[in-house]
Parts: sequence; structure tokens; C-alpha cells
Amino acid sequence: MSTKRRVEICFSPAEYALYQEDFELVVVIDVLRATSAICTALHNGVERIKPVASVDEAREWMSKGFIAAAERNGEIVDGFELGNSPIAYIERAEEFVGQTIVLTTTNGTKAIDVAKDKNTVVIGALNNLDALTQWLIERNEDVLILASGWKDKFNLEDTICAGAIADSLIETGNFIADEDSTVASKFIYRSARDNMFAFLKASSHRRRLRQLNLNEDVKYCLTPNNLTTIPILRDGYLVKLNDRTTPLS
Repeated sequence: MSTKRRVEICFSPAEYALYQEDFELVVVIDVLRATSAICTALHNGVERIKPVASVDEAREWMSKGFIAAAERNGEIVDGFELGNSPIAYIERAEEFVGQTIVLTTTNGTKAIDVAKDKNTVVIGALNNLDALTQWLIERNEDVLILASGWKDKFNLEDTICAGAIADSLIETGNFIADEDSTVASKFIYRSARDNMFAFLKASSHRRRLRQLNLNEDVKYCLTPNNLTTIPILRDGYLVKLNDRTTPLS
């Protein structure tokens, strides 16, 4: 009889240390909006993305001539022309084809940073849900899903996305979950899946983005399976899975 794999969900980077042992494959999720933007950028021709933890580090890269994007509290940081809007990578796709983008965000790049030492770090969103889930099923490894949350706190949209992935993996019969966070996420997803827009209408970050007139971004980020790109972290850069590029020095 084959051994079943584990899939577990960690609600925020603040809890990562409590979950990460025994996992070498981590899926990082920040639905609104960092991981949605990362998937979209690579899907639309960006060659690679360098996630950095701080605005100062992003500025340092920008001073060397790189395209840099920085977001804090839902807004583009002063001095940068890009934040973490996925729509920007659609509207300006031709401009960014083949480029390296340096990115820092409030939550998503922090989550990537805490997981960066694992063997495999991939990026998930509702946008690439089916493609990512199918890849995880075929990979057949223990999976830790790390939600970025909001400033180290639980958030609803990441939990729903994580729950969708875990639910699909468990339904294969090849994965099990031990943690209550995973069980809760699965049932929250099942409650929300028929109308995620309505379910998330009152969520804190959706309200935050609505106040910033970012409804187009929200609608895009909450649309499942509008792309198939799976970003993977290689040598400090996010690239499309199966793309092999040499990092910049």
C-alpha cells in the first residue's frame, strides 16, 4: 500500500515556523494581489521576477537600471511606477516582454522570503488554480500551502484559494491533512466556491482595495483559471516552470 502524502495550510508567514518542518515543497499564495500579479507577469512575457523583502532593496535594484515594482498598503510606493497590479502586466505586456522585474509587496514577497530555503517554492493564485493543482497531484510530494495573509494576520481570499488546492489534492485519495487549519480552509472554500465574489465582498482586503478604486484588479484576481503559468523560484528568481534561465549577477 502506497504512503499518502500530506497537504497542510499555514495561514500567515508569522505561523510558518510552526508548520514548515518536514515540508520541502511550499506553495505561496497572495491572491490580492502579489501572486496573481506574478503569475500574470510571467504568463504575459516577463522573463523573471526578483522578489525582494524591502522597498530600499527594490530602490537599489532600480538605481542599477532594473524595472522595479513596489507596493505597500495597497498603493504604489512613491518613486516607483509599478505596484502589484496584475492588470499592468496585461496592458503593458509588450513593454515588459523578456524583462526582469524586481518586486516588493506588503505581504506576498515576505511570504516568499520566509520559504525561500525550501527545495521547491511555487506560486499559486486563483488564476492558475487548476494548472497548479494538477502539477501538485502529479508531483506527489508533501505540500505546505503558505498564505501571505495581511500583515501576518489571517485573510479570507488566501484561505479560500489554499482550501481549493487542498480540497482537490485530498479528493484524489493520495493526500491527507492533519491540521485544523487545512480542514477549516477546505470547508470555507466549499462554502464560497459557487460565488466567490459575493462571499468575499465583505473581506477586509477587498474593502481596502475598493477604497483605492482597484475593483478591476479585484475582479481579475478572483477569476479562477484565466491562465496556466506556474511560477517557480530558482536561484532567487521566479520563472515559468520548465523555463531555465541564468540569473543576473
